[in-house]
Amino acid sequence: MNVIEIKSLTKIYNGGEVKVKAVNGIDINFKEGEFTAVVGPSGSGKTTFLNMLGGLDRPTSGEVKIGGVDVWSLSSRQLIDFRMNNIGFVFQSYNLIPVLTAGENVEFIMQLQGKPKKEREKRTRELLEAVGIGDRIKSRPSKLSGGQQQRVAVARALASKPEFILADEPTANLDSSSTTSLLELMSQMNKKYNTTFIFATHDQRVMDKARRIITIEDGKILSDEYFDRD
Repeated sequence: MNVIEIKSLTKIYNGGEVKVKAVNGIDINFKEGEFTAVVGPSGSGKTTFLNMLGGLDRPTSGEVKIGGVDVWSLSSRQLIDFRMNNIGFVFQSYNLIPVLTAGENVEFIMQLQGKPKKEREKRTRELLEAVGIGDRIKSRPSKLSGGQQQRVAVARALASKPEFILADEPTANLDSSSTTSLLELMSQMNKKYNTTFIFATHDQRVMDKARRIITIEDGKILSDEYFDRD
């Protein structure tokens, strides 16, 4: 089943006299449970592509359907609610709220969703245990390593039970050991919850783990390959 359906997706940046097509008429679908890396050189359009999938950057033209919903036909308020309930994000800079504990960071999205307190607390504990840092539930980000903060970010992304998770260079600020551990964790979460993961990355280690690799260059899809991984 297709989680995401994309038709003629285009993003043009107007730099004065020069117009740059960051994304140039992409047609592609993503199925439930995929573990996909979107790769390409700097400036290829992969981050812009992910941002349009996630409802963060409005396309110049084209269509993004998530679960049959035309995302960019929604009002600003509807789009905020849709993102909150359907899309998880993992960023290279973690983007945790510094004054909140690890548990509170994970719980925050569920609080916005209006989930009951007991349900929030139970899911937060389960997710932090699942990502291997249940013992740091009361620690603030400043007391956590980069790898631990990124694990909290993954737990937070899963908290809302999203249709899919977008991860933009999630390993960029991590050492080799933390990267290996994080990738194994996200692979496990993908299999456990059947959540679709889509990465924008330069990291060969992410590509080696991905079961689908989409290469973008000059805003267009250069190749789309599937791999049989353990």
